[in-house]
Amino acid sequence: MRVIKVTSGGRTPDTTDIFLGRVETQSAVGDEARDLRLTEVTFHDGARNRLHSHTTDQILLITAGLGVVATEREEREVAVGDIAFIPAGERHWHGARPGQDMTHWAITGVGK
Repeated sequence: MRVIKVTSGGRTPDTTDIFLGRVETQSAVGDEARDLRLTEVTFHDGARNRLHSHTTDQILLITAGLGVVATEREEREVAVGDIAFIPAGERHWHGARPGQDMTHWAITGVGK
């Protein structure tokens, strides 16, 4: 068992090419877990990620700000307390609204 203390001070800039704009991330549960990953992602001033998919389901829990979760067919606004479920294989993107920041926790299965 492990208890993790998460603070905004643990966020680091993420320049991975999946992101468009200024993004910070921090991993709470990573490679040490067998089945799941838990990552906090903060999108600043309209930043978002590119259209992508995962080989496992993904759950996003919005904890700050205003954002968007979108597929190739629809776009939904999300705010604090909202939870988005994205099935494995569904092409999607998510991020902050222009002029807004948005933070979410991403729960994703091990895979891509």
